[in-house]
Amino acid sequence: MTERLYYHDATLRTFSARLAELADDGRKAYLDRTAFYPTSGGQPHDIGTLGGVRVIDVVDEGERVAHLLDAPLKLATAVELHGEIDWERRQDHMQQHTGQHLLSAVLDDRLHLHTVSVHFGADTSTLDVADAAGNSALLELEVLAMIEARANDLVAEARAVTVTFEDAAAVTGLRKASEREGSLRIVTIDGIDRSACGGTHVATTAAIGPILLRRQEKVRQGLRIEFVCGSRAIHRARRDLETLARVARVFSGSIDDAARLVEAQASQLAELQSENKRQSESLAKYRAAELHAAATPNADGVRVVVERLAAGVDSIRALALAYSSLPRAVFIAASSAPPSVLLATSADSGVDAGKTLRPLLEKSGGRGGGSPRLAQGSVPSTDAVEHVVADLTSSPSRAG
Repeated sequence: MTERLYYHDATLRTFSARLAELADDGRKAYLDRTAFYPTSGGQPHDIGTLGGVRVIDVVDEGERVAHLLDAPLKLATAVELHGEIDWERRQDHMQQHTGQHLLSAVLDDRLHLHTVSVHFGADTSTLDVADAAGNSALLELEVLAMIEARANDLVAEARAVTVTFEDAAAVTGLRKASEREGSLRIVTIDGIDRSACGGTHVATTAAIGPILLRRQEKVRQGLRIEFVCGSRAIHRARRDLETLARVARVFSGSIDDAARLVEAQASQLAELQSENKRQSESLAKYRAAELHAAATPNADGVRVVVERLAAGVDSIRALALAYSSLPRAVFIAASSAPPSVLLATSADSGVDAGKTLRPLLEKSGGRGGGSPRLAQGSVPSTDAVEHVVADLTSSPSRAG
C-alpha cells in the first residue's frame, strides 16, 4: 500500500520514500509513500524527478501508486529515494481544481445548475452543467459575467480551503452526494462548498487567482463552460488582448472599436457576397444561353456541352445548373486538378445524372453520384476523366 502524502499536504514539493518494487525493467517504481499525484478525478498527474530520474506519468492502481520513469532505475529495493514535484505544474492543477469547486458551487447556488462532469485540459478546463431535469440552455452573456464576477469576489475574500476526513455514513452538507463508503476526504471552501474529493487544492480562495469564463456551448449532457484560473487566466487574457490588438490594427482602429469594426466588415462582406452571387447567376444564365444556342443537337435531339477546367468542377456549378435549366440539355464539366467530372441534365433530356454518372465513375476506379439533375465525382487520373467524358458524349442517354 502506498501512503499518499498529497492527501494531507498538497504543498509538499520534496519528500523521501523507500523503494518498494521495480517493474518494467526499472521504468516503473512503487514506493512506500509518495507526494506524486496520479491522474484521478479528472485532475492530471504530477511530473518531477525520483532518484534523479524524470517521472513522466503517475498511475493510480488502487492500493498502490505507480511512478513511470523515462529511464530505468538500477537500484535495490528498500533503498531511500528523493522525490521532487514539478511545482509549477502542481500549483497550476491546484488553482484549476479549486477554481472548479468554487465555480460549481456558484453555478449551483445562483442558477441551480449542477456539475455533471469536469475536464482539466492542458490549456483550458471545462465544466458540464445541467439543471435538475438534465438540460440547460446557453446563458445570456450578462448572466455568465455575473457568475464570473461572483466567483472572483469569493477569490478576493480569501476563504479558507480545508481538508478533513469524515465518515461517509455521517457526513452532511455535501454539494453532491458521494457513493463511497467508509472515510471520505472532504474539501471545504469556508461557507461556500463541501465536496468529497481526493485532489490537490490551494489553502485559500485567494491562491486560486483570477477566474476567467471564456465560452460556452450546448452539449448532450447540458451546458459546457470553458474556464481558466490563476496564471492560466492571466496568460489567456494577455493572448486574447494581443489578438484583439492585431484585429484592431488591421482596421486602423482601437481595441475598444474592434468588435464594431469587425461586425461592420462582416455585414459589408455579406452584402458583397450576395451581390456577387446574383451577378454570377446572371452571367451563368447568359453564358448558358450562348452555349445552348451554339451546340448542335445529337441523334437524340440533346444539346451536349463539355467544359474542361484546370481547377475543380465546383467552380462551374452555377453554369451547369443554368445550362440544365434549358430544353433538352446535357452539361459535362471535366477537371484535371483534382481529376473529377460533373454532369447536369435537363428534365426533358432523358438522362438521369446520378444513375448515369455513378457507374461510369466506378468503372474508372472513382466514386460519386448525385440527383437526377446534378451529379459529380472523382476518378484517379486525368486519363480516367477522359474515359468518363468519352462514354458520356457517345450517347448520354445510354451511357453506363
